[in-house]
Parts: sequence; structure tokens; C-alpha cells
Amino acid sequence: MKYVLSHSTEYRYDKQVRNSLGVHHLRPRSLPWQDVASHTVVLDPVPSDTTRDVDYYGNAVTYYHLLEPHTRLEIAATSEVTVTAPVYDQTALAMPWESARPLLGDTGPHGWSATEFALESPRVKHTPEAAEYGAVSLTPGRALGEAATDLMQRIYRDFDYDTKATTVTSTVADAMRKRAGVCQDFAHVALACLRSHGLAARYVSGYLATQPPPGKERVFGADASHAWLAVWLPASNEWLAIDPTNNQWANDRYITVAWGRDYGDVAPVRGIIWSKAKRSTLKVSVDVAPVEA
Repeated sequence: MKYVLSHSTEYRYDKQVRNSLGVHHLRPRSLPWQDVASHTVVLDPVPSDTTRDVDYYGNAVTYYHLLEPHTRLEIAATSEVTVTAPVYDQTALAMPWESARPLLGDTGPHGWSATEFALESPRVKHTPEAAEYGAVSLTPGRALGEAATDLMQRIYRDFDYDTKATTVTSTVADAMRKRAGVCQDFAHVALACLRSHGLAARYVSGYLATQPPPGKERVFGADASHAWLAVWLPASNEWLAIDPTNNQWANDRYITVAWGRDYGDVAPVRGIIWSKAKRSTLKVSVDVAPVEA
């Protein structure tokens, strides 16, 4: 499926900002199942310095430094992307999950590259509650693909999607206690459940193309950033992408932008400002528009 993706982030301040440093992950990744035909990012005001790079995880990242005094900053990204649904090796999905732990056994020549995704990260702590919850799906000898899918389904059933239940700084323990949160929380919970048992899994940031209700037209800008996770399959060195928010494997409606250990590695936009401003507002608008062939 082909999409035109638009992502606009606007900051407004009650007093001038005289210096702003920032970084953004907005360019979708080029992958075997995802082709990026074009990508542009426009900042208003124009930064004094911009540096494009690739981070440790292979994500496209841009750093900017803005010295012009301003009370408003807009970062507008546009991409044209074609996505196909990933196809996984059935033998890799069927291996017992206990054999897929890079820290506890021989998982083949690619095990070294997956190891850090089995460790704790700043936003994904291996809490006892997460380990206990994950153990219900990770029963002895169970196929890796089946166990990961079962965990995804249980989180979908047991947790409520509630934008007021958590914040961007909420922890795995917070989400486990409230049994509620948003896509970021559900991905972090699933990561903690899997990693606490030795499996390697990574946080994925991107977009999900939504569909309007029957008889309704698409509303421009009504989409949002999305988050899911991917579990390492050592037998084929693939990553099974699962979405506990929507209870499905990622398909051709999922646009991958970046991946890392957790949200902190791949936040769409973050930065630091020097200002006497006491109040600020943030407005984000996302649109994922399918393009007819």
C-alpha cells in the first residue's frame, strides 16, 4: 500500500525563545517491506544549523540548532512510502521460546546484535509484576510466535486504552497497576514481560493508517503517531512485529519510522530551549493518506 504521510509539530511560547536545540526522528526507515520514495522536513523559523545522521540503531535522525528569537516553532515532515505486509519464516515462529534467549544460550551468529534488546532499558524495567504477567503466555516449550501473540492478545483484553491514565513519563509499573494507558505504555509493558524472561524485543515507533467509519470521509490530521514492538526470531534473524493496542501483527497499514530500546530512543521530536517563557503549548497533527494505485 502506498501512503502520503504528513506530520506537523508546533510549539508556541508566551515569551521569546532565544536558543533552541533539538533532534527529531521523522524520516521512515527503508526496509525490505517498506520503500521510502521521498521525504522532506521544513522548520519554521529556519535553524542556524542542521545536521542529518544515522543513529546507533540505524534510524535516520536530524539535529537542529535555532538561534533566531521566536515564540513559535513548527516542524513539518512529509513522506511518500510504500508498505507491504512482512512475511515470517514459519520454522522460526515455531521454535520453543526458551531457545530464543540471547543471554542464556547459543542463538546463532546474530545473537550478539539482539542481546541489548533483552536487557532492561531506562523506560522498561523488569518488574516482578511484568515477569509474572508474561509467564502466563510463556509456558514451557510453547512456540515463540504463539507465545508472543498470546501476550499481545492478553494485553489487548486486560488493559484499557485511556489517554488520561498515564503520561509520557509513566512507568511500566504505573501501567501494570492501572491496567490502562496508551500505545506507548502497552508496548513498554509487553517489552518488560518478554525481556524479563530473557527474550529480545524492541520498541517500534511509526504510524498506523486508520480507516474512517463506514459512510464517513477521512478527516485530515486526525491520525496520530503509533507504537508497537517486535520480538526477535533467532532462527531466521527476523523480528515479529506485534501491536497489543490493536491486537494484530503489523501489516501493510503500519509505517515504521524508528526502533530502539524504548520510547526514549525514538521520540519523534525532543529538545531543549533557553527562554524566560513560563507557558508553552504543543500541537501535533498527523495524516496518513492512502494513495490509489
